[in-house]
Amino acid sequence: MRRCGRPMYAGSFIVAVLAWLCTAGPAAAQNAQSPAAAKSLVSALDQAKLQAIAAADPANPGVYVAALYYPGAELLVVQAKYSAPAAMEATLASKDYREAYVDLNGAAEPGTKIFIEDLKADGLNANPGNDQPFDSYDAGTQHAQFNHDWKAQKMSEDQYKKIFQTADQQYEHMLTVLLGALKKPS
Repeated sequence: MRRCGRPMYAGSFIVAVLAWLCTAGPAAAQNAQSPAAAKSLVSALDQAKLQAIAAADPANPGVYVAALYYPGAELLVVQAKYSAPAAMEATLASKDYREAYVDLNGAAEPGTKIFIEDLKADGLNANPGNDQPFDSYDAGTQHAQFNHDWKAQKMSEDQYKKIFQTADQQYEHMLTVLLGALKKPS
């Protein structure tokens, strides 16, 4: 009887470990901060009936953040220093946020632009499911598609995780700046 019992316990143990890896693995690898911020910003944009928002970054003088929001589909967010700050300030003062986004995306000072494409407007996800849209990140010379296929992007898993963590922190900051702008009294 002992011979029959041991394989059963070993099999149960293996099943338990595999179950833990399947459920804890993606969460442990991700630890994303941006999903909560994205949810808050999307909710505020929906409530304000806005599809664009832009603001100066109070923590980084001369840096601006802008977003285009397509309800239920995607959130495109850009952060950069703008080549004509007085013009950007005028655009922000007139609340022409779509124009601010277009201007910032097109005339950022070289080397200062961070662009994030959040395809479900739900924050960054390092491990989307198969056949699910994936988010992307561009910052200077760093480019990543968060499709969990680091090998195709010619990087190691550690590099992929490090870029994701950096992108997630930057994205959370960008979303927080935009949310702060929405909450300011008019």
